Amino acid sequence: MSAPERKIMFGFGPWETGVGDVSGLLRHAAQADRDGLDLFTISDHPYAGGKLDAYAILGVVLGSTSSLTGAVNVTNLPSRPAPLLSRTVTSLSALSGGRVALGLGAGGSWDDIVRMGVTRLSPGAAVRALEEAIVLIRKLSGGGGPVTFEGEFYQVYDAPPAPVPAPPVWTGSVGPKSLAVTGRVADGWFPGHASDWRSTLYRESRPRVEEAAASAGRDPSEISTIFNLPGQITDRPLDATRDADGSWIGGSVDQWVEELTSAVVEHGADGFVYFDFADPAPTEVSLGRWAREIVPAVREAVAKH
Repeated sequence: MSAPERKIMFGFGPWETGVGDVSGLLRHAAQADRDGLDLFTISDHPYAGGKLDAYAILGVVLGSTSSLTGAVNVTNLPSRPAPLLSRTVTSLSALSGGRVALGLGAGGSWDDIVRMGVTRLSPGAAVRALEEAIVLIRKLSGGGGPVTFEGEFYQVYDAPPAPVPAPPVWTGSVGPKSLAVTGRVADGWFPGHASDWRSTLYRESRPRVEEAAASAGRDPSEISTIFNLPGQITDRPLDATRDADGSWIGGSVDQWVEELTSAVVEHGADGFVYFDFADPAPTEVSLGRWAREIVPAVREAVAKH
């Protein structure tokens, strides 16, 4: 029996998520859905009063589209306790026909987080809480008998699990301990700081994920890597598609296609989320070129390998 065909995900992450951006946000989500993208992601800053709540956005977008998978990239876990987060994502999954993934982070911007009444955790404790949350969220999903869980950070007693399976869990891990958590219990990974397949961070971090996965008896290849990818899409080829630090800055459609095909074939990329904040063109234009020109060409090129 031949191995199942590997699916590469292509998505879009709108940069503007303020209260005044509702019209454009929903219009761009509809465009991404219409143009055949796989994924729509939203950042999570629950302490920013001028921004729309990430999960409120996700619910509206999933309800107004037909094929996009939605994910928060990544959920600020300290602000959203794991038992309630489990109810949120399983409900979204039921309402959308399974079109949701759970992006999780251990927490950043702690000065902002504690202003919301959340107890500050040390970096090590935040990572332990991340792993505990993933385990608990899965226990509270998929049916079965009541769940009792007595952990370091979460305690639930005789809690009935949702009958809906937990969605895939993708982390935004950066440090060695959180990368090990990804390898042990997560399904996918967003490399931090928009690091791509040629970055030092990725080259040093992915082996940590794979080592932890193997030590836990898992197949490391089953942990997807989805890259957050800002850049501009230009009318003409650029002389250099990367800056002096080696970071991707973009280029023509052909240059994007060549680079992303290499990322999949040579570096094992499983997905890309395009952010257009570095592109001076209107979002409708840059998103259209991404979805209608670059993505189909990369899919076709990868299929030939």
